[in-house]
Amino acid sequence: MENRSLIYIILLSFLFSCSPKEKVTESPNFVFILADDLGYGELGIFGQKFIETPHIDQLAKQGMVLTDHYTGSPVCAPARSVLLTGLHSGNTPIRGNDEWRERGDVWSFQAMFKDPNLEGQRPMPDSTVTVAKFLQSKGYKTGMIGKWGLGAPNTNSIPNNKGFDFFYGYNCQRQAHTLYPSHLWKNKERHILNNKIVDKGKLQEGLDPNSAESYDIYNQNDYGPTLMHNEALSFLDRNRDNNFFLYYASPLPHLPLQAPEEWVNYYRKKFGKEEPYLGDAGYYPNLSPKATYAAMISYLDQQVGEIVAKLKEIGQYENTLIIFSSDNGPTYLKQVDINFFNSAGIFVNSKNTVKGNLNEGGIRVPSIATWPNRIKAGSKSDHPSTLYDYFATVSDIIGQAPPYAIDGISYYPTLIGEEQEKHDYLYWEFPAYGGQQAIRMNQWKGIKKNLFKGPSKLQLYNLNDDPKELNDLASNYPEIVEKMEISMKEAHTEAEIQNFKIPVLDQQ
Repeated sequence: MENRSLIYIILLSFLFSCSPKEKVTESPNFVFILADDLGYGELGIFGQKFIETPHIDQLAKQGMVLTDHYTGSPVCAPARSVLLTGLHSGNTPIRGNDEWRERGDVWSFQAMFKDPNLEGQRPMPDSTVTVAKFLQSKGYKTGMIGKWGLGAPNTNSIPNNKGFDFFYGYNCQRQAHTLYPSHLWKNKERHILNNKIVDKGKLQEGLDPNSAESYDIYNQNDYGPTLMHNEALSFLDRNRDNNFFLYYASPLPHLPLQAPEEWVNYYRKKFGKEEPYLGDAGYYPNLSPKATYAAMISYLDQQVGEIVAKLKEIGQYENTLIIFSSDNGPTYLKQVDINFFNSAGIFVNSKNTVKGNLNEGGIRVPSIATWPNRIKAGSKSDHPSTLYDYFATVSDIIGQAPPYAIDGISYYPTLIGEEQEKHDYLYWEFPAYGGQQAIRMNQWKGIKKNLFKGPSKLQLYNLNDDPKELNDLASNYPEIVEKMEISMKEAHTEAEIQNFKIPVLDQQ
């Protein structure tokens, strides 16, 4: 594996530097790669010491690192809603993960396989227009690969009805709790895979937790991330002569711990023997949790390298804006040792500050932009930007106004080194994990928690001096607190979906 990996890296590095003659047009292609639960510190270019990510690091070296880029929400579905609609979480229709439990046994893989009506999350309204729909209307071929999470199969809110010509992947976030699923969706049809349905839970009694054979059932035949990746490469091949938008929402490195064996073995040699993870009601057991988690990220990195190589092969790399980012910060669950990996990087690794929280570790995400001849290689920007800026950026680049008023501001000027308009503030609200609200103004960050219990005092941090958000300065700067309070009231609109309401905000 070590020799093969080295050869592979050398080959892809060659492909990064050599490509056919390409034409740059005023209607570029767009590729947005969204990792799942990838922490700010989990890439080499962002300081990771243990996990190897040479292709993503190379992408950063050939483009721009966005050091102050934010997701739209600290969990899966609302982050995706913010990205696709250009509306922040005070306006976007999907503001939390809503599993639509009243339909039945929605967490059972068996039940969902028998009845697809149990799959998927609560849908976006029929009136929702996505950035994909916008680009589709401008003649782009649009593809969505990976995890959707924004509407069940029996609703109008599926990728093919929201602007994507082609879809392959998980309709349902819960289905993505196995990377060896019973099926994936290809457009509007189920693609049945050569995998058995395996219930989540603890390692079966009587099995040796230190034997690799005890975990064989959790590693099957059709690995979802590989199947989806192959479809992404095929989409690029088919559209080499078209303008295209590829939204690649990888399920990696979101749990469960499942990865290609060759990558797992690579990290087993690197890390040595580990204490096994014996499983729980939500996820599968794993013999080598650290090695497997690292393997998932390195496999994602390999796939990013292959996407770049494919763009070069079809002569479209020079004419493609590639954005790589993550939907939120790293998980706090124990099977991922975020302290060992320093997953949150310069922020705090704790259950109360990473995924599910509006602290920097939950919403500041590793982000990279590459577009040869437009973005300066090896550049870096601390311009505060966010996922809801993507729609505006795409609109700016193609010179077409968005179809409705969005919350984003184009960061295209930042990418090409020109003067950048700035947000008055960035805004987040989150109707879960106690109810939260946050705002950023320049270097100042305000955050409220436990809003389901009633009004909450705003905590104020100077991110320039205190990126870990340890020193609350609210009492020292009442004028900034007051300004933030006014802006937070301005940003919030009452959610249409009951499960996304935060009553104390609606009563203001």
